[in-house]
Amino acid sequence: MSSTYKGITLWFTGLSQSGKTTTAQLVAQRLRERGVDRMENLDGDVMRMGLCKGLGFSKEDRDENIRRFYLVAQLLTRNDVVTVVSAISPYKEARDTARALIGDFCEIYVKAPLQVCADRDTKGLYAKAMSGELQGFTGVNDPYEAPENPDLVLDTEHMQPEENAERVLAWMEEQGYLAPVGATELATA
Repeated sequence: MSSTYKGITLWFTGLSQSGKTTTAQLVAQRLRERGVDRMENLDGDVMRMGLCKGLGFSKEDRDENIRRFYLVAQLLTRNDVVTVVSAISPYKEARDTARALIGDFCEIYVKAPLQVCADRDTKGLYAKAMSGELQGFTGVNDPYEAPENPDLVLDTEHMQPEENAERVLAWMEEQGYLAPVGATELATA
């Protein structure tokens, strides 16, 4: 393991189009620039094409989807890999289970109002859900349980992705997961 970081799961949760993937990718890029060579980015859309292929959007399937995410994240994190997860993960219970199993865990609520997310939606999914054409869409006709006590809240309506990425890195430094720029040794917890 590098002396500049230690394993943690950074769990980005929020509505579709809230900015989870954009921010998570920027965090991953900044971490690589800072020498974090043991890192994996688990994106919801990518995971659904592979490890989670075949799962639908019922509550049971969504719970199974997130269970697969946190099992992979747990394995990676315990092997000192910084694991960046970006997934809607709409249910509090599943996120709480992920935190309990993984241990080194940061819940990051990527917060944007529903209308802002709908305005960003180039696929038209929000419009279809709001018209009733699409059922089971998180935040419209299926619940999204916003985190009650996240480690970080990123406001993507008013702050730029770069600012939010820097907030995540600052949190990692404050919590001892990432050495500050110029430091040679990571403080032990």
